[in-house]
Amino acid sequence: MTAAAQARTARSSGPPIPDHVSIWGELADVDHELRHVDVAGVRTRVLRAGSGPDLVLLHGTGGHLEAYARDIAGLAEHFRVTAYDMVGHGWSDLPDVPYTVDVLSDHLVGLLDVLGIARAHLSGESLGGWVAAWTAAHHPERVARLVLNTPGNIANKPEVMARLRASTTTAVEDPSDENVRRRVAWLFHDTGQVTDELVNLRRSVYSRPGFRAAIANTLVLQDPATRARFSWDPSWVGRITAPTLLLWTDHDPTGGLDEAEMLRGWLRGSETSDVDLHVITGAGHWPQWEKPGEFVDVHARFLTGAPA
Repeated sequence: MTAAAQARTARSSGPPIPDHVSIWGELADVDHELRHVDVAGVRTRVLRAGSGPDLVLLHGTGGHLEAYARDIAGLAEHFRVTAYDMVGHGWSDLPDVPYTVDVLSDHLVGLLDVLGIARAHLSGESLGGWVAAWTAAHHPERVARLVLNTPGNIANKPEVMARLRASTTTAVEDPSDENVRRRVAWLFHDTGQVTDELVNLRRSVYSRPGFRAAIANTLVLQDPATRARFSWDPSWVGRITAPTLLLWTDHDPTGGLDEAEMLRGWLRGSETSDVDLHVITGAGHWPQWEKPGEFVDVHARFLTGAPA
């Protein structure tokens, strides 16, 4: 339980107030800005908070910046935090082009330019981790330190690609409570943390006009032929020179610690790269939501260069 939640509980004469009340309740006492910016013609939704070194947070497939709602307040104590909806996601524009990793990376670099960020720490979850790693390999001058948070199916397992493609397509084509709740629950080890608010937010995204085409453009990365052009591989991973933290969990449905160690080996193929591994227990594909305290603490230590 966070300090704020403990304080609320201590003052309450009734039942304890839950640690998580709502997504925006997490930011109730945090100065922040939510706006849209133009990135090469793409209207892009951005949330910013805090001050200090720049830290940019990247969500996963079909996601949106609220994936980090439980972390922004804590991270903003140490960093100038930027969370955003990637092109084709959330409430950013949905241009009808395949959202391959290079396209998503170009959008990220364009966003850094628009916001006047010369160099930033990047932390990406799932697809966001893939995009962050690609950016660190191809634009090393823009990345200070790198956190790859459950970056997802490093081994390119066909069954994981098929499951993600099927569950996401079903939820977007019929964004009913049942279908979207099942898709969101897939991200969690403790499915009791899947709130109605989070499900309905995702339903709103999936119901946007044009989102069916957008998700098809996103899921091209779950097609083996397209994925092969960008798949995790030592040929490009080994070019990453930024100090890197692999943030894994013990219940990630996309890949186990064997994949973390494989990726760690590829990263260490670069003589100048420094690679750490931290495993969050009792969490699934969204440790930033299930274990926000540990998630924030690990980021603060690693990104400031403090001892593990």
